[in-house]
Amino acid sequence: MNEPVVDAASQSGAPDAPCAADASAPAARHVGPLGLAVGAIGVVFGDIGTSPLYALRDTFAGHHPLPLDQLHVYGIVSLMFWSMMLIVTLKYVTVIMRADNKGSGGSLALLALINQHTTGRRWGKGIILLGVLATALFYSDSMLTPAVSIMSAVEGLSVYNPALHWLVVPLVVVVVVALFMLKSQHTGTAISLASSWAGPIMLVYFATISALGLRSIAADPQVIGALSPQWALAMFIADPWHGFIAMGTAVLAVTGAEALYADMGQFGRSPIRISWLVFVLPALVLNYLGQAALLLRDPSAVHSPFYLLAPAGFEWPLLIIATMAAVIAAKAVISGAFLVTQQAIQLGFIPRMTIRHTSASAGQIYIPAINWALMIAVILLVLVFERSRNLTAAYGIAVTGAMLIDNLLLAVVLFKLWRWKPLFALPLLGLFFAIDATYLGANLAKIPDGGWVPLLMGLAIFTLLTTWSRGRALMRQNMAEGALPLEVFTRSAHTSAARVPGTAVFMASAAAGVPSALLHNIKHNKVLHERVVVLTVQIDDVPMVEPAERVVVKDMGQGFYRLIMRFGFMEETDVPAALSGVTVCGEPFDMMRTSFFLSRQTLIPADVPGMALWREMLFAWMLRNAADAMGFFRLPTNRVVELGSQLKI
Repeated sequence: MNEPVVDAASQSGAPDAPCAADASAPAARHVGPLGLAVGAIGVVFGDIGTSPLYALRDTFAGHHPLPLDQLHVYGIVSLMFWSMMLIVTLKYVTVIMRADNKGSGGSLALLALINQHTTGRRWGKGIILLGVLATALFYSDSMLTPAVSIMSAVEGLSVYNPALHWLVVPLVVVVVVALFMLKSQHTGTAISLASSWAGPIMLVYFATISALGLRSIAADPQVIGALSPQWALAMFIADPWHGFIAMGTAVLAVTGAEALYADMGQFGRSPIRISWLVFVLPALVLNYLGQAALLLRDPSAVHSPFYLLAPAGFEWPLLIIATMAAVIAAKAVISGAFLVTQQAIQLGFIPRMTIRHTSASAGQIYIPAINWALMIAVILLVLVFERSRNLTAAYGIAVTGAMLIDNLLLAVVLFKLWRWKPLFALPLLGLFFAIDATYLGANLAKIPDGGWVPLLMGLAIFTLLTTWSRGRALMRQNMAEGALPLEVFTRSAHTSAARVPGTAVFMASAAAGVPSALLHNIKHNKVLHERVVVLTVQIDDVPMVEPAERVVVKDMGQGFYRLIMRFGFMEETDVPAALSGVTVCGEPFDMMRTSFFLSRQTLIPADVPGMALWREMLFAWMLRNAADAMGFFRLPTNRVVELGSQLKI
């Protein structure tokens, strides 16, 4: 499969004159502030919102249970509350969300923002590897979150009727299959969808857990004192080992915090901040306090303090509400995986995949390969681990690892982009590093209990991402070594081949040199079209490119044009649509008189310096299975010609 056209890093060889393009674009559907806030509750906070299902339970009934007494119950609630305040409210909502890449967030968006200012520096490659590692951990989280959330919710069935315990795993598998089948119906990642049903359902869920928490607090009002940080300190002083180990489970209260930043591009800062501070945070605090009060009144409730908060007659409605919330949380994570995959493809870390746009509005996409891969992974996790408390042992490492990497990226932003003075930056970074490093250290103790799962998955995904990125770089380097300058080619080719009517567009990976498809065409067919356009698509380190900056062109003379087409990493690479707005390359582009020529490279692994042979074989497999360029660039199928060649790296 050819790999000539997406260049995420190269900014060299820019043409001289901007090409006039149509600046009009379909207006995005307007969603008001209230709709955005409700949508954020449904999409952004599903993961962290369903943490009460298992976080406090697994602290006292998990693989490393704490003593069930006032010191430890109050200490853990205090630890969870201040973790939410410091990690979610201060770190993500207040600080990191300011580091947006023209409105977009997430590790890859932050990496692209940093890359604009670190190109060519010695530590620039290290920053890129950190961003790739964070992405690999995100995919691990995308597999674990649906399994943990849905299983924790469905296990309420066995809480209320222990005889139905055997039904939990089959029912979870059915729910998971139904969820991914629903995604396969191209529901996309639309804000409007979240606002129409997911948001209101999550509002009902948060209102419900708030009411249940208040009801339990009313029976033991002094539990509110657990919010004081002195209880967390007292627990660590009296029982430092158990306190440290407990952090590995307490971090479950902040899983999903990174989603606030990753989904910023869909909703904006203000709706996410309002939703967190006004709705989500108070609901979580009230429910955790209510669970703590219940545990001290009735220690036998430790196997499910969330579900046992329900009064008589409300058990099954709570089960239904919690399961719907878990499904919404899982759906949001899957949609997030689609968006991250799109960014990774555009930035050159993942092979091309079929991306189906489910609406004319931007950001509503469905990626079949990711959907089915996640479904298989989630089902395997459910079948292997069987109980949610076994899965939560594997949950924290991916989350804390990603948070620690975010700190490293934030440090670059503070010093290199924002130019903060060390007097202000170092104490803040020191606080964040101390918290996240301690949480990660505590989670490492869970490796024998399942913590190896996200590490193994993250390592495998990291290997795939880095192999693809390195292989593409070697391929382009190999192709560039023997490239003929286009200026030289146009002077000689003009008189050595017959000219035929129409336009030929030759796709090229580099902004300099002659693409191999053009050389093969003139060698075998000995003809040139009246207008020959050498087109390079570049993906910039910004989410969106302004229409006026979309296309630049250089007239090479004799009917030859060098054209650069720029897209943002969140945009659809629709080449024909972009060409329709070009007005200074001669006559307008008529797709019925335009042929697109693609180079199809067949990779031959060779034991030469550059990459290990096994990685070359892996890259060759990824190259063969990449989606075709026609679909990725929306080229008309009846106007495409592919010319093949073999290549060694």
